[in-house]
Amino acid sequence: MVQTLRHCEAPAAKGEQKWCPTSLESMIDIATSSLGTSHVRAMSTVVGKEGTPRQEYTLTDVKCTGADRLLVCHAEPYAYAVFACHLPRATRAYTLSMVGEDGTAVEAVAVCHAETAAWNPRHVAFQVLKVKPGTVPVCHLVPQDHVVWTSGREFASYLDV
Repeated sequence: MVQTLRHCEAPAAKGEQKWCPTSLESMIDIATSSLGTSHVRAMSTVVGKEGTPRQEYTLTDVKCTGADRLLVCHAEPYAYAVFACHLPRATRAYTLSMVGEDGTAVEAVAVCHAETAAWNPRHVAFQVLKVKPGTVPVCHLVPQDHVVWTSGREFASYLDV
């Protein structure tokens, strides 16, 4: 809990804005105000079966959301629901359809960060990829309990508040 409080009280990364909503209503308010529209879509990774074992997956489809701006909300450990939300710069979101070796369907969300020059050089992404900040985009899957918000009328059928 102390880590969550520190994270929420820390200043935003350079060029970003951040918030720590404690309810879905508050998160929706932040999404609509920060994205500048009442037409927003919330996306999360969904695994077709509970308790799915670690396994290889086959990618069957990839779609770019097409949104220029994203609000990304990370679930934080706390006594009640707390999310750390931020507007990352130069980031794109994608939806991925995958099928596991055991037939489990997964609809995943991935994000790709194009500007990483200002990131900490010791960030785990650079260690895993064996690259330096600012040299390549860094892409990763979004965990199940996190939410990526996008804007645009094309998404109005998902959540139109």
